[in-house]
Amino acid sequence: MEKGVGVLPLKQGIIYGPVNSRRLGRSLGINLSPTKQKLCSFNCIYCHYGWTERLTMDAWSYRDEFPSQQQVFEAVRHSLRSIEKPEYITFSGDGEPTLHPDFAAIVDGVGRVRDELAKKTPLAILTNSSTLGNGTVREALEHIDVRIFKLDAGTQKMLEGLNSPVKGITLAEIVEHLSSLEQVIIQTIFFSGVVDNTTEENLAAWIRIIGEIKPGSVQIYSTDRPVPKRGIEKVSRAVLEKIAARTEAESGVPVSIYSLD
Repeated sequence: MEKGVGVLPLKQGIIYGPVNSRRLGRSLGINLSPTKQKLCSFNCIYCHYGWTERLTMDAWSYRDEFPSQQQVFEAVRHSLRSIEKPEYITFSGDGEPTLHPDFAAIVDGVGRVRDELAKKTPLAILTNSSTLGNGTVREALEHIDVRIFKLDAGTQKMLEGLNSPVKGITLAEIVEHLSSLEQVIIQTIFFSGVVDNTTEENLAAWIRIIGEIKPGSVQIYSTDRPVPKRGIEKVSRAVLEKIAARTEAESGVPVSIYSLD
């Protein structure tokens, strides 16, 4: 596999930021992933943190490499005591946050710390949607105020070429699970080049899926940072505007564009 050029190093701590997020404003990030090697259920060709070294859904095998519940709670408490109240507290980082073996307990505990030190600050999550078949994860997600789910592909072929998920993860199952949730926000990256998810075949299928899921809203953007896959090209804001207009017209779902153009 080709080596990524200029990708970001893995985060070395639990807390990062607050960062000025295009979507969530001043957001305090919580990274629940291991810090030595990238662990995720996807190996996305556009990930700013490079290729996934441990492609797995079996996070229990690496349990000792994840931060403990107590470490997470202490880090969040220390940060909230040290900074101005953020607009959001966000589970994100450089891997899939819901893979943490204690994800549900951590969501519950962070919520209690939030209530103590930053009352009414909403909890948010950025997730790749791969773990929605896990009942414990789904239940934990109900306690998160803003849930943003990745959905970059309209076909199984594009999912495999773009996100390279763990074997056995299917687009059909992801769509089925997303369709059963309420207050869903879908986030999609579009780009062209050696892999292009703006083609008519993929775009038409993606829009049909958006109409099936009926999320509260959709967020679309293109890449603004180095990616591990060579030959990936950013699409212009004009292209994103056309995608947004077509998606709204055909699905009835509002679409927001997040672009630095």
